[in-house]
Amino acid sequence: MQAAPLLKDLVLVGGGHAHVHVLKSFGMKPMPGVRLTLIGRDIETPYSGMIPGFVAGHYSFDECHIDLARLSAWTGARLIHAEAIGIDRDNRQVLLKDRPPVTYDFLSIDVGSSPSVDALPGAAEHATPVKPIAELGRRWLAFLERVKDWQGSLRIAVIGGGAGGVELALAIDHRLRAIAHKAEVSVTLTTKGEILSGQAAAARRKIRAIFQRRGIRLLENVATTRLEDGTVLLENGERLAVDDVFVVTEASAAKWFAGTGLPLDLRGFFAVEPTLRSTGDERIFAVGDCASVATHPRPKAGVFAVRQGPPLAENLRRALLGQPLQPFTPQSRYLSILGTGDGHAVATRSGWAIEGAWVWRWKDHIDRKWMRMYCEPPAGPMDMAARNAPPDPALADAEAKRLLADIGMRCGGCGAKVGANVLTRVLGRLGPSPGSNVTIGLDAPDDAAMIEVPAGQALVQSVDFFRTFIDDPFAFGEVAAVHALGDVWAMGARPHSALALAVVPAAAERLMEEDLFQMLSGARSVLDRSGCALIGGHSGEGPEAALGFSVNGLVVAAKALRKGGLRPGDRLVLTKKLGTGVIFAAAMRGVARGRWIAEALAAMRTPSDKAAAALIAAGVHACTDVTGFGLTGHLAEMIRATGRGDEVSVDLHLDALPALDGAVELFAQGLASSLQPENLRARHLIDGMDRMAGHAKLPLLFDPQTAGGLLAAVPAEVANTIEGVVIGEVHARTEGRSFIHLV
Repeated sequence: MQAAPLLKDLVLVGGGHAHVHVLKSFGMKPMPGVRLTLIGRDIETPYSGMIPGFVAGHYSFDECHIDLARLSAWTGARLIHAEAIGIDRDNRQVLLKDRPPVTYDFLSIDVGSSPSVDALPGAAEHATPVKPIAELGRRWLAFLERVKDWQGSLRIAVIGGGAGGVELALAIDHRLRAIAHKAEVSVTLTTKGEILSGQAAAARRKIRAIFQRRGIRLLENVATTRLEDGTVLLENGERLAVDDVFVVTEASAAKWFAGTGLPLDLRGFFAVEPTLRSTGDERIFAVGDCASVATHPRPKAGVFAVRQGPPLAENLRRALLGQPLQPFTPQSRYLSILGTGDGHAVATRSGWAIEGAWVWRWKDHIDRKWMRMYCEPPAGPMDMAARNAPPDPALADAEAKRLLADIGMRCGGCGAKVGANVLTRVLGRLGPSPGSNVTIGLDAPDDAAMIEVPAGQALVQSVDFFRTFIDDPFAFGEVAAVHALGDVWAMGARPHSALALAVVPAAAERLMEEDLFQMLSGARSVLDRSGCALIGGHSGEGPEAALGFSVNGLVVAAKALRKGGLRPGDRLVLTKKLGTGVIFAAAMRGVARGRWIAEALAAMRTPSDKAAAALIAAGVHACTDVTGFGLTGHLAEMIRATGRGDEVSVDLHLDALPALDGAVELFAQGLASSLQPENLRARHLIDGMDRMAGHAKLPLLFDPQTAGGLLAAVPAEVANTIEGVVIGEVHARTEGRSFIHLV
């Protein structure tokens, strides 16, 4: 079914509690013609209500984090893994760190807050801030590894007497006493006022009693003046000797908020109306800890962020359609449940407080129920018919209405080309490629590019093209360029120039421009670093985005690396991990973890130029890149290309094969790339398939790779000096011996 043409971009910055609800809402009830994009610095977003339980050891990391990659896959949202650093409101763009900005029609911000570490001298150097919470999770796991064999005194200070500080101190005390068996654990909580100020006096009394019973030192009404290495200095002159410090002080706003020109409250957070829309820009919304509703001031707590999800989703829909927004008034009285780390909790509301194990079970039930809504795939398929239905005319501006009028009559000949205006603007934004000896190219356009080949060098050419498999067009452009240049690097050549073939789906003109610009910007970031000039190409419309390159390289012919040339005694070195095929097959089904996808993308976006240079310096005998045919297919090509193909065989060590995180686990679940069955035809070249049938890494031999590493044969004496993994040895082939022997 043809997807509805895109008319509007709704961009969410941050994976906070309200935004995950918006993702699910738009997934279950799509708005045809609206593209939903989530920009997140972290691929896994924590649920703040469960973090103290995670610190105490009651939850695993995965149990208290929402995987934004899987949630986006289930709901049809586009995920861009990047950090927002500002907003260009004049051009309606979100500014991102280390990559081009992303445009929006409507924007919502839910990036949370951070402790005010700048206000406490020495905190930035000598303390662990609790926010961003996503960083706390990783730091806490590393901290536990460091202290599990600790001997002697283990002294921890928590600074901040709000609900977060109280829960954290209790959780740390419980966890450390359980894991650091040889240590003498002592936890101190310091606060400049009373603990739990603003909550019921009954709650404060219960918490103080719990601290006393557990032996946790509580210092109230004593401000911290400075942190030094191993010391907390208090205003009363006391110096606390500590081994680590956790800061849970009053929340502060991100510094980039001030540069947006949007109205802020006195503490620097976005000022929003009861509709959750900015008081200064009708296209921007903000929720959660990063925003304040002046008419309904509330504490910065997860309970309010969760409640903002449904009204935010509804008002974003209304804004897209030009309808009046609905105000939202949060409850003034709310239930607060504080975990004490030891399987108990204290519940407080208004003037009362109760404590018990059953209160913890109640909290645990509430938290797990909320997490299941966003961590488990939908029970039934999403409404694809609704997603592909014609867009509501109210979404369309004049330019978009022209697209809707002729969408059914767009021709597939020259009319399938991207419009000249779009292309001209994209090329202008990209700017010229760094200098090369291209006589005619983008800097001096003509009907074709013209290249001068230096005397004594040969021109190496290759081509690659594939449709997108990720939603981030910039990252896709990077991967496409690395993949295309792989053949040039595998031959020991220097990349010189490239022609692009880009396909973008029909959409409003400015959306097509942005998609094309993002793809080519990602590609240019790789091409430019590799000294490869983009000299031209072709762009067209299609049902889905696709990108490829015809690349040129230069090499002295006599020094070119070839697939053939394996010598008995050589070691086989692989420069990248395997598993991209199965990981992205799983990603398309929404079952690959976000951190697996992130690691795979990082490898795929890494050029092989340095690896190729190291292999050349080591005296490499033969080389190829591992791509669609999988490791076995490309290794078989190297064996066949050596002599008549019957001179050598290879011992391949399955245990040594480097695998991307998640790949082996996904194979065990029965998942595989759609190309893997074709690659399995090479199994007849392998001896030991039956013997190794149960080996967890066996499927890696046939997994197709995108932008994979180099596979090279190097002399044995230098194999361990090269950055890569030795996976086998080359032998003289004897009669009856298979091409590849598994060991």
